[in-house]
Amino acid sequence: MNKVGGICLAILLLTACVSSRIKHYTFNQKTAAPRFREDLVVLKQILEANHPSLYWYTTKDSLDYYFNTTINNINDSLTEVECRNKVAGILSKIHCGHTAVRFSKDFTKQQEKHRYPMFPLSIKTWKDTMVVTGSYLPMDTIFKRGTLITSINGRSNKELLDSMFQLISTDGYTNVFKSQSISGNFGLMYKLTWGFDSSYTITYLDSLGKTQTTTITNYSPVSNPNKASQKTIDSLKKLLSAVPELKKMEHSKKKPSKREMLRSLSIDSSTSTAYMRLTTFSEGHLRTFFRRSFRRLEEAKTKNLIIDLRENTGGYVSSSNLFTKYIINKPFKNSDTAEAITNAIKHPYYVRGSLSYWFSTRFISKKMPDGLYHDRRAETHFFNPKTKRHFDGNIYILQGGYTYSAATIFTSTVKGQQNVTIVGEESGGGNYGNTAMYLPTIILPNSKLRVVMPTFRTILDASRKKDGRGVLPDVYVAPTVESIRKGIDIKPETAKSLVRSNR
Repeated sequence: MNKVGGICLAILLLTACVSSRIKHYTFNQKTAAPRFREDLVVLKQILEANHPSLYWYTTKDSLDYYFNTTINNINDSLTEVECRNKVAGILSKIHCGHTAVRFSKDFTKQQEKHRYPMFPLSIKTWKDTMVVTGSYLPMDTIFKRGTLITSINGRSNKELLDSMFQLISTDGYTNVFKSQSISGNFGLMYKLTWGFDSSYTITYLDSLGKTQTTTITNYSPVSNPNKASQKTIDSLKKLLSAVPELKKMEHSKKKPSKREMLRSLSIDSSTSTAYMRLTTFSEGHLRTFFRRSFRRLEEAKTKNLIIDLRENTGGYVSSSNLFTKYIINKPFKNSDTAEAITNAIKHPYYVRGSLSYWFSTRFISKKMPDGLYHDRRAETHFFNPKTKRHFDGNIYILQGGYTYSAATIFTSTVKGQQNVTIVGEESGGGNYGNTAMYLPTIILPNSKLRVVMPTFRTILDASRKKDGRGVLPDVYVAPTVESIRKGIDIKPETAKSLVRSNR
């Protein structure tokens, strides 16, 4: 076969892919036991052939056991939610935050129609603590903000959270990201883990600290407002138009733009302190934002900078590197090791993104004597700090469980610098390293579940211990029942108190 023919064949093989849709799909439909067992066999083969950190925290014998036990115990057909939970349970044992399962495209397209009914309380969790942050039930006088819950339907907090943790992937052994994910949508995680309940018997502590028990029902929003509700809405509109002051106030409320939701900067000249909120390293024209922000800091002669990365789950490493240049005071590099076990996805028929990976690795990776494909630039290239508009004042970085991937690379790189203090909880991303970069998607042939599979293993600093921990804060600040009850965001308040103490 000539060279051109070989390239054409490679492209054909890499672009061929199992369909991601199911004909005549019914929401949450079942997959027969033999067909789902086939899905798990395919998943195991693809991960073994392509995932570079499959046995980083779990031995091969252990992972084989998890796969084989799950496969052998599937005797009846399973709904898509049940299939998803089986896969999620296996993937969580890999301890890789970028290896995760998603529902099929058909399920995702229809799920909004089937969102309700749902668990009626919004709950913040950390460790084994569960505190109410809001209630969807009308006229709820019991579950006020700050109410401490001790059990739901006879299951203790520990039992509830441990079961939910089994369905969430994270780097290493830290559970802070898992707690954060559950807090973000407790109702959905409860429904995924325990199924649909029409009512919930909840044990809680009342305002006097006494144990109480009550039963509440599911929450379903009213699709169309009744006549009384519509009448109320019409009267409010009439009132608004009749009173110029109210109308002016309503129009003067400027909603933040999409970019402002992704990143923002404000400066308090009275304390010479700036607050920068950065929720991503992927969007928001960050290069321009960084340049303008650090110019503003320089012009205002700002002495203190609070950087809020608590919602930053990562993004482009190039953006993270650029941001680091404005903060760090010495040359730095991305990683000590960046390696893959293959430069072309094996079993590409089931993997979306195989072609782009095949092309990209031809340019960035090189096969080394260890038999692995290394990104030599990431391993050897040093970046220099900015000389123009570099920030040299006091820096306080807020982090938490959602601080992940490229955000963790930033915090781990600047941690220990004399003018940098990390405030909050342990990061969700691993301090030793992670597996990410290229993230093709496996489409399981029968259930059509989608599994994200990272392809490059990155060791940030080989001198660190591979202990499965995230970046640890310099000043540990966890949520408290009292701060939630009072609606106090305790982490930035702690950073502000550190600014005052330095002054």
